[in-house]
Amino acid sequence: MKLRLQKKSVSRLADMISAMGNEHRLMIMRLLLASHPEGMVVGDIQSELGIPGSTLSHHLEKLRTAGLAGVKRESQFLRYRAEASALEDILTFLFSECCTRSSLIEAESFISFCRKESRS
Repeated sequence: MKLRLQKKSVSRLADMISAMGNEHRLMIMRLLLASHPEGMVVGDIQSELGIPGSTLSHHLEKLRTAGLAGVKRESQFLRYRAEASALEDILTFLFSECCTRSSLIEAESFISFCRKESRS
């Protein structure tokens, strides 16, 4: 049972990573992370990235379906925000082994990078 749950979890993470495997969606995620926790309305995302409305709508839906972005209606606007917990799950999965069992990346160097980035 645990193995089945683990496979489901890995499959979910693979779907999330796959959803970010497009340059527009990756840039959208970056914008949403930069505007976290407030998020951004669709028009602002479109202005910032210059993506046509129908294309942007497709990309935002893909991110929402994968669990990487949430959406909330505010009057006539849709506000999207990054789902920080989903990104935390991806990072935890990718870095848990390299920082514990192997010496690929020293945990302290990753932690200091995160601290440095949060101050900028």
